[in-house]
Amino acid sequence: MTSEPLNVWVVDDDQSVRWVLEKALRQADMVSRSFGRAEHLLEAIEHETPDVLITDVRMPGMSGLALLERLQDKSPGLPIIVITAHSDLESAVAAYKGGAFEYLPKPFDIDEAIELVIKAARQNGHAGDENIAEGQEIRSLIGQAPAMQEVFRSIGRLSGSSMTVLITGESGTGKELVARALHEHSPRANKPFVALNTSAIASELLESELFGHEKGAFTGADSRRIGRFEQADGGTLFLDEIGDMSPALQTRLLRVLAESEFYRVGGQSSIKVDVRVIAATNQDLARAVKESRFREDLYHRLNVIRINTPPLRQRREDIPLLLNHYLTEAARELETSAKTIDSEALEMLETYDWPGNVRQLVNATRRLTVTAPGRAIAPQDIPADLGGRETSQRAVAEWTRNLASWAERQLGSTDDTPLLSAAQPEFEKTLIEIALKKTQGHRQEAARMLGWGRNTLTRKMKALNMN
Repeated sequence: MTSEPLNVWVVDDDQSVRWVLEKALRQADMVSRSFGRAEHLLEAIEHETPDVLITDVRMPGMSGLALLERLQDKSPGLPIIVITAHSDLESAVAAYKGGAFEYLPKPFDIDEAIELVIKAARQNGHAGDENIAEGQEIRSLIGQAPAMQEVFRSIGRLSGSSMTVLITGESGTGKELVARALHEHSPRANKPFVALNTSAIASELLESELFGHEKGAFTGADSRRIGRFEQADGGTLFLDEIGDMSPALQTRLLRVLAESEFYRVGGQSSIKVDVRVIAATNQDLARAVKESRFREDLYHRLNVIRINTPPLRQRREDIPLLLNHYLTEAARELETSAKTIDSEALEMLETYDWPGNVRQLVNATRRLTVTAPGRAIAPQDIPADLGGRETSQRAVAEWTRNLASWAERQLGSTDDTPLLSAAQPEFEKTLIEIALKKTQGHRQEAARMLGWGRNTLTRKMKALNMN
């Protein structure tokens, strides 16, 4: 029997944000309704209550935080996801203390938003959560490179186990995907998988986020909050960016790992949990231990089994597979035909270093799906920040357009200096500066690049007052 789809409401004064969220929610088989002002939502909620609410913080009229306060009385059990600026710490603190389920920093990732909606609905006991979550939260790990095969083997060796695992690797290498795969291939697969990026939560809020708090534990704690450890009871808790955790919280985490019990913030009774912890970091924790930035006993408690996710530059043979997969995904998201890549453009992308790793590649496929004009992505479609290079013809055309624009402005001014007399000094000065920069000030080499002798370069520099 098919369960009812989730009913998700959005409040934001930005029409483009409402449009993006509505489209994403519909693609995830959810029912969406949006409002431009908080007051309009309050009128609607008198007659119907959504399963999950997404609200902006700063809006004309009633703010998102004021709306949170009103809904504490009207709909106390309603999970609310707050959208706020990442740097707006005060709003984030107020949102959590006001009872928000989670907050999304702007600009937010659509996949993360949908995942949070699913988690919020699950916490609220929505009957259809499991059906909706299936296929939404787990993405395939893709790779044929030896480094990825070693990751697959590690996951296989740990299947049937609930051991603590530390996943290391650069940002964007898929550490959370590995954690999900470990969970899905463990005896806890039918229990919750709860993920938390510890660096995305303000330090003063992280304790409550992990362990929950009792009503009245601090100003604004108007109701009991269940922390991530309790949410993950029986399942897996994934703690990303564990290296950024404060020393005080490291101590509390160590105790939970050792004793499987903790106290909520403001609580008097200990709570027993059965949670498998998988931690991840892009830092060198061994060095952090030596520098007294990370507890040695916690490091050894977490580092029972280690899996390293390789950067994309160490698995270049996987780049064609990943590009084809995510170009297909991007086409499905954008409701268009999937693009292909010609051999020369593919070679350019294969030789690019991808500092943002797979996360950067995923974003690149979305970008190229929108910007490449033809069915096949060609070399001229690859932007410079992805290793592309402009053709000399295009570069010359742009340079001549700029020169023509300057000449027209010069002729339209009151300055009667001949065009060549005005342009040549600036032209020569610019080329000399570029050549010297390229050669790190070596004049003989710079003169060779310019097609001059060293004496000519010295004379030109003196005439142009380039001392």
